[in-house]
Amino acid sequence: MPSERSPVPVGVVGTGGIAKEHLAYLQSSPRTRLAAVADLSPAAARHAAERWGAEAWCTSHTEMLARARPVVTHVLTPPNTHSDIVADALRAGSHVICEKPLAATGEELRMLLALAQEKGLWLLEDQNYRWNDPVLQLQDQVRSGRLGQVREVEVRMALRLRDGGAFADPHLRSPAHDLPAGVLHDLLPHLVYLGLLFAPQAAHPERVSAHWSNHGGEDGLWRWDDLDATLIAEGVHLRIRFSSQTRPEALALTVRGDQGEATVDLFQPHLLVRSPRPVGKELTPVVDHVVNGVGLARSGVRNLVQKLLQHSPYHGMHRFLDATYLALQTGAEPPLTPQDMDDTARLVDLLLLAENQR
Repeated sequence: MPSERSPVPVGVVGTGGIAKEHLAYLQSSPRTRLAAVADLSPAAARHAAERWGAEAWCTSHTEMLARARPVVTHVLTPPNTHSDIVADALRAGSHVICEKPLAATGEELRMLLALAQEKGLWLLEDQNYRWNDPVLQLQDQVRSGRLGQVREVEVRMALRLRDGGAFADPHLRSPAHDLPAGVLHDLLPHLVYLGLLFAPQAAHPERVSAHWSNHGGEDGLWRWDDLDATLIAEGVHLRIRFSSQTRPEALALTVRGDQGEATVDLFQPHLLVRSPRPVGKELTPVVDHVVNGVGLARSGVRNLVQKLLQHSPYHGMHRFLDATYLALQTGAEPPLTPQDMDDTARLVDLLLLAENQR
C-alpha cells in the first residue's frame, strides 16, 4: 500500500478524448506519478507522454504493465476492449480505474469484480457525475428533509448524437455502436447510477418498463436514439430518459418528494427548489419564484465564470480521482463499492431484457 506521502505510480491505457481529463488530474496531483502511457498509435502515445509528462510511452498495454509496473492503471480505451485490458492489469497486480461502461454486461462485470477480489485489488468504474457540484447540492436538499420522503426521481439526458461527432460518422464506425444498446449503452451508466443515488430502492425493481425508439431513422449505425424507461420499487418511481431529438442539451435530475421537489442540470448548473416556506400555502409559490429567479441569475453569472475558468462538467471526475488516490494512500475504503457498480450494470441489463421492452 503506497504511503500517504509517496506519489502513486500510474499507467494510462488509451489517449483519446476522455484521457485529457484523467491526464490533467494525474499531471497536477501530488498524489500521483505518471509512470507511462500506452496507445496503439505510436504518435498518439508519444504526444501524450510529452504533453502530460509521462516517464515512458508504449504501444501496448501489456508492454506498459511489464515495463512500468503501475500501482494503478487507468483504462480509457473503447468499451469493447475494456474486459481484456482490465483483466490483464489485475493479473499484473495493478488496481484499475476504468471508463464506463466497464463491461458490456452485468455478468462480465461480476467476473472482473471477482478477479479483483481474488487479487486483493480495487476495480473502479468512472462514475464521475456523482461528484459534480449540482449533484452534491441536490443530495444536500434530500438529506435536509426539505423535500420530504422521496417518491419520484427523474434523470434526463438530451444530446445531439446524430448531428455529428464520433458517433455519427458512417465512414468510421464507433465501437460504441456494437454495444448491446448501441451508443446509448455508452451513456446509460451515467443515467442509472445518478438515479440510484437518489432512489436506491430501484436497484431491485418490482416493475420495469423500457420504451426504446429510433426516431432518427435507420442509417446502418443507430439501433436506438431514444429511451423512456420507468422502474418502480417500494412505491418510488425512477424514470430514465434519453433523447437525441430534443434541445437544449441537458443532463437534468429532478427529485420529487411528498413535501417538495428540486431540479439540477449538470450541463448548465443551477438548482431550482419548490417546497413549503414559512409564509403560508398561498404565498409559497410567489416566494419560490423570487428565490429561484435570484438563484438562476446567480447561476448564470457563475456559469459564465466557470466556463472562462474551464470548470467543465468533468470536474466531478477530479474529485473522484482525488478521493480514490487519497483512500489508496491512507488505507481507507474506495469511494465506490463493487455493489454500486453491480447495481448499475444489473439495471442496464434489465432495461435491455426483451420482456421489459415496450
